[in-house]
Amino acid sequence: MIQPHSSLLAAALLAAGMLLSCNPAPGTSGPPATPAVPVNASAVTREKVVGIDTYPGTVVPLQEVELRPQVSGYITRIFVQDGQPVRKGQSLYEIDRTKYRAAYDQARAAVESAQAGLERAEQDAGRYENLGRQNAVARQRVDYARTDLKTARTQVAAAEASLSGAATDLRYSLMTAPVDGVIGISRVRVGAQVSPGQTLLNTVSSDDPIAVDFVISQDEIPRFTRLRGGKAPADSLFTLGFADGTAYEFPGRLAAIDRAVDRQTGTITVRVRFPNPARELVAGMSVVVRVLNRDAGEQVVIPHKAVTEQVGEYYAFVVRGDSVEQRKLTLGTAFADKIVVRGGLDAGERVVVQGIQRLRQGAKITLDSTGAAGAGQTAAK
Repeated sequence: MIQPHSSLLAAALLAAGMLLSCNPAPGTSGPPATPAVPVNASAVTREKVVGIDTYPGTVVPLQEVELRPQVSGYITRIFVQDGQPVRKGQSLYEIDRTKYRAAYDQARAAVESAQAGLERAEQDAGRYENLGRQNAVARQRVDYARTDLKTARTQVAAAEASLSGAATDLRYSLMTAPVDGVIGISRVRVGAQVSPGQTLLNTVSSDDPIAVDFVISQDEIPRFTRLRGGKAPADSLFTLGFADGTAYEFPGRLAAIDRAVDRQTGTITVRVRFPNPARELVAGMSVVVRVLNRDAGEQVVIPHKAVTEQVGEYYAFVVRGDSVEQRKLTLGTAFADKIVVRGGLDAGERVVVQGIQRLRQGAKITLDSTGAAGAGQTAAK
């Protein structure tokens, strides 16, 4: 059986052991210090930059008209070939005009007959008016003459209306180009029967100038509004690239911004007008729209690999003597292996480009012998 004084002694010895373990003996070292992280760094420079934003776009005609018949009948002639350039007013399709020409001739004859009846009624009314003033004829006969004159005038008006309708039908039986442009591939051939408003014959679209539509985020609306308002140079703001990587020769100009933002996508359509003298741009073609942004001229630039991302924000480690400072950045245009920094860095500072994974705020570093390289680099884009 353990005595009380023995328990007290054991507790004292245990406490002394714990105290000694927490306080190392003189001459012995504590926990090892965190070693400095070897890194490479690059100088923050200013370089000449041409900042470009790209958007997928679609070529659209400024004018496009579907050709649908306004009268029924059989196609008797087609005056143009598929894909042919056409001029406004040029004949395109003829619908059997026989019955429409006959109806027009009949309506014109009816007008002539009605006009002859009107002339006779006017003469009769004039004679009876004179006789009535002399009391040489009954008053009732004068009234009849006036009524006949009114009827004759009504008949002329009705005949002229019928003539106008017949002339319209005759005109619609010969379809002409509504605009200058290019006609598509015909949907009908000679002999096909067509109905008013239902049968699509073809489509004519303008092709010079032509437009390109693309969508932007609603956050970019103020920027494009300024471009439309002429607060930025218009030339070369908008250029195009084809699917094969080649560039389109002519720059464009902002033509319109759609009236409203799409509530589901938060985007809005922008239209840019381009000259198209060689007809290289074809309606429906997919292109890349390149828009000059504000990153133009001398800009602060760093290697892209110096940037880290955390929860949608961008940072770089800036060298401060033998340690680093993590600094938040506002980024701009990326090009080649570099990126524009719109805010957060100044030219002449140095940022870590290798060894970033092991760094944190205030971490100690050692620079590689080549770590300061880059201070004298210059480049142009």
